[in-house]
Amino acid sequence: MPELPEAERARVTLESVLGQPIAAVDDRDSYVCRPHTPGEIASALVGHTFVGAHRRGKFLWLVTDDGPTLGLHLGMAGSIALEPPAEKPIWDRFTVEFEDGSRFALRDRRRLGRAVLNPDFDHVGADAADVGRDDFRRLIGAGRTAVKARLLDQGAISGVGNLLADQVLWQARIAPQRPTADLSFEDLDRLRRQLRAAVRAAIRHGGVHTGSFV
Repeated sequence: MPELPEAERARVTLESVLGQPIAAVDDRDSYVCRPHTPGEIASALVGHTFVGAHRRGKFLWLVTDDGPTLGLHLGMAGSIALEPPAEKPIWDRFTVEFEDGSRFALRDRRRLGRAVLNPDFDHVGADAADVGRDDFRRLIGAGRTAVKARLLDQGAISGVGNLLADQVLWQARIAPQRPTADLSFEDLDRLRRQLRAAVRAAIRHGGVHTGSFV
């Protein structure tokens, strides 16, 4: 599953299409584009221009000049692809084409990614890449949930998946099943340092799952 570093890689990729007027949108996959009907996203976006590419945790969104926001999620196995596939694009679930001939697609073999207009991120927790010390202590240290389960809770800290959680807990010398209420501030601060370092390293190396990091 793509984690925060893969989502950041996708965000950087999307920056290459900023500033280009949108010419066409293929939103016919009603499952990936739910709850929208086919053509609804296209009608909202064509003629507009993306002016910003943003991310929180695993969630991405593109801001237009004076219109709607496009939200994207990579699902379990998705990626953002700029080049058309060599063969029939059966895995390109959602595609945006621009007036200069460039394009991007949400390429997803498992069909678990999402494309949605004006996404609501109220349920998304603090970004794991830059959560502050006090917020981390509060969000991770509360309750008696196993610490790994809390790290995977996207409503608490957003962007951490299984591989990243296992690595940082091992580096911080904290057992995954240890209750969060048993963690001292020293434990939590050490865990946060390891998490931030692991995220930065994974971004540099292309991702947790897609790069040379693991």
